[in-house]
Amino acid sequence: MRNRRPTAPDPVQDSPAVGPPENAAAGLTAVLNSMRLVGEHAGVRRGLPAMLAVNQKEGFDCPGCAWPEGDRRHRAEFCENGAKAVAEEATSRALTSDFFAAHPVSELAERSGYWLGQQGRLTEPLYLAEGASHYTPIGWDEALDMVASELRAMDSPDEAVFYTSGRTSNEAAFCYQLFARQLGTNNMPDCSNMCHESSGSALSETIGVGKGSVSLEDLYKADLIIVAGQNPGTNHPRMLSALERAKRAGARIVTVNPLPEAGMREFRNPQEVGGLLLGRGTRLTDLFAQIRLGGDLALFSAVNRLLLEADRRGEEVLDREFISACTHGFDAFAEALLSEPEEEFWARVERDTGLERSLVEEIAALAAASERTVVCWAMGLTQHRHSVPIIREVVNFLLLRGNIGRPGAGVCPVRGHSNVQGDRTMGIVERPAESFLDALEAEFGFAPPRRHGHDTVNAIHAMARGEVRVFFAMGGNFVHASPDTGFTEEAMRRVGLTVHVSTKLNRSHVVTGTRALILPALARSDRDLHEGRARWVTVEDSMSRVHASHGVLPPLSEGMRSEVDIVRDLAGRMFGDSPVEWSGMADHDRIRDHVAAVVPGFEDFNARARRRDGFTLPHSPRDERRFPTATGKANFTVNGSYAPEVPEGRLLLQTLRSHDQYNTTVYGLDDRYRGIRNGRRVVLVNPEDARELGLADGSLTDIVGEWPDGRERRAARFRVVHYPTARGCAASYYPETNVLVPLDSTAEVSNTPTSKSVVVRFEPASGPV
Repeated sequence: MRNRRPTAPDPVQDSPAVGPPENAAAGLTAVLNSMRLVGEHAGVRRGLPAMLAVNQKEGFDCPGCAWPEGDRRHRAEFCENGAKAVAEEATSRALTSDFFAAHPVSELAERSGYWLGQQGRLTEPLYLAEGASHYTPIGWDEALDMVASELRAMDSPDEAVFYTSGRTSNEAAFCYQLFARQLGTNNMPDCSNMCHESSGSALSETIGVGKGSVSLEDLYKADLIIVAGQNPGTNHPRMLSALERAKRAGARIVTVNPLPEAGMREFRNPQEVGGLLLGRGTRLTDLFAQIRLGGDLALFSAVNRLLLEADRRGEEVLDREFISACTHGFDAFAEALLSEPEEEFWARVERDTGLERSLVEEIAALAAASERTVVCWAMGLTQHRHSVPIIREVVNFLLLRGNIGRPGAGVCPVRGHSNVQGDRTMGIVERPAESFLDALEAEFGFAPPRRHGHDTVNAIHAMARGEVRVFFAMGGNFVHASPDTGFTEEAMRRVGLTVHVSTKLNRSHVVTGTRALILPALARSDRDLHEGRARWVTVEDSMSRVHASHGVLPPLSEGMRSEVDIVRDLAGRMFGDSPVEWSGMADHDRIRDHVAAVVPGFEDFNARARRRDGFTLPHSPRDERRFPTATGKANFTVNGSYAPEVPEGRLLLQTLRSHDQYNTTVYGLDDRYRGIRNGRRVVLVNPEDARELGLADGSLTDIVGEWPDGRERRAARFRVVHYPTARGCAASYYPETNVLVPLDSTAEVSNTPTSKSVVVRFEPASGPV
């Protein structure tokens, strides 16, 4: 076990170099970069077995994104960012007690999240006592006894908050929610609250299931694919292979995004000689709609109006049979959308979208000619105040032509973390369905709490009010992932005990409660042995496919434990084996039997999970055009009009990822496709906007967020980069710019932070970061 230190500088105050953005994604550069990172972190002896096992049917699921694998797998079934994720997880760098003895928490708090993550894997439990300056080693029994003691001392179970990251397996997630509910609380915020909650809210209302309705095969059969508010080349690179296959089968692709992204321009497939060695690529985008931030509701409303007008002219563009038999609310929807005078309507659409009417008409023409249409989206649609109406309007668009429950058509919200959808399926949700709680009670013989718990935003408010005694995080980087950084950090410091089940060091470990524990967990790639037998887990991908994941690498330390064992051992201390037989859950088959009894769609779970290809969960709108909504049908909705208002002299900023990043995990300091290297504190501004605002390319600026609450938020010393964004818009990386997003600026219905709708002004750079 090695304790190597990286040579890269800590970029708290970085100096990025900027060149022209690239016009194509992947290719030989991506392969070479992948191999370099694996070699640097894990070495050949650990790295090669890991890379050969990732996403294989007998291997482990990539800890990166939730994009599904097809039935036929390449020997190298991973992308560049997946290689980065595996390299960091399979690293041979080990954090020992010597490191924490040498670095007080006050010093670590001054380091960047990138530097912290580069130090290596956590290998033993650590404790930060009240008033202490350093983390010190602690035994597992002592650590779990401390947690149990603090939980027993609470006046109410709701003084505990149990957070979950999307990497948690189905088995661990099920045990985790079971523990919280046996304790007596539904305080289970998770990363979905900050990402795709708007998708689930809108889809549950309109089609009755809060998940996507398509499979990979549907993409390959589609005539038209709209990719809106998403950058697959960085965030879900294996999606580019699916889009390439769809394009070769004849699909047309429309990209809707404020930023031109290299991956959606051209994809050089590294699995093919032409893409790998010859630089030949596939042009993916047929039509690029460079939309203003937040203009998606206006765009889909305009396309829908054009389809309705064509139908009124006698053109057969609507699926009248489907609308009559399977939907509700069409007349009210159509009347509302057609009622606005045409001149006013189009003036508003062009203002809100920044698009010319002729381009919108091109999209409508493609939609009218398509028999099978898929709409894919991600955070660009889900993190606005009006995100739920946007996605409801997307559903309206698909319903008009019967594009749900038809092969080659449907909704495709592309999730982030590799099992974030599975965590929800397993019951990680602050507002559980009554039917789920009934099933838990029937299976385990205790009455789970029925009152709703805290989501992420409300959990932070509860911490700020001093109402949370224990904060327990199963993975993730809660402090750095959450909005309103300063407020969130102060709220966390008011907690009595913070507990993090983690694989690597991150910012949340240095912004703690009065006392803090770090419990080192096995990662997805680690072999999990119990009494000499290897245990395995399952995950659910973004398209509702459930499959097994088998760790292959020897853990760096015997001090690491599986997430299931950590929960099981803590539960045994709290409850014993009555009425839940926690000791028996050392056998993962026992957990899966419980899941089969509680969660619909998991019948005969153990046998089906052992199939090499896994199994697909039922989805009644997709499978039988049955819509379990309040009306019993798919619901058309009236969504009105809304777009963010931006005063003169201000821009609308979105937070986004760099190419060397996955969520809050920063793998490196480059954003190769956007031409940015060796730095992260940049703000991308359209050159014309920059000239009007007096922002010279390369100058340093403070970004100041302006909000109706009257309190300004500041992100200091960012390098201005002239970049071809949509006019009136800007972009910068998170988590550095999470400070600009107020905790109370959230989407209607879903309560998701509005990280894509930040009104900002620019001031000359002030002091240090």
